[in-house]
Amino acid sequence: MKTMAAALLPFATILADPALAISRYDSLGQTCASVQQIISREHAVLLRYPSRSGNVVLYDRYVASDGQCGTGHYAAPASVPTKDNPMCRLYNCRSSSVFNPH
Repeated sequence: MKTMAAALLPFATILADPALAISRYDSLGQTCASVQQIISREHAVLLRYPSRSGNVVLYDRYVASDGQCGTGHYAAPASVPTKDNPMCRLYNCRSSSVFNPH
């Protein structure tokens, strides 16, 4: 049992690291400019927003630049609804491929 706990300790440390935490926001509670400022400051956030029909709550990760996307991904234009703009322009990570080269 001690060896299992010792083996899991590095993973617990990684998961508890505040640098790996990501903030979550409701996009409709913010203006477009404030969402863009938050992303610029925090580099990556999760945004929650209603679907176009309003029946489902959606969420996605939005980033400031390609640097927050993993290998083989890039920051692609996207939009979310905010308090003052139904299509606030942001970026989220998308996969690069031979069919969709960045």
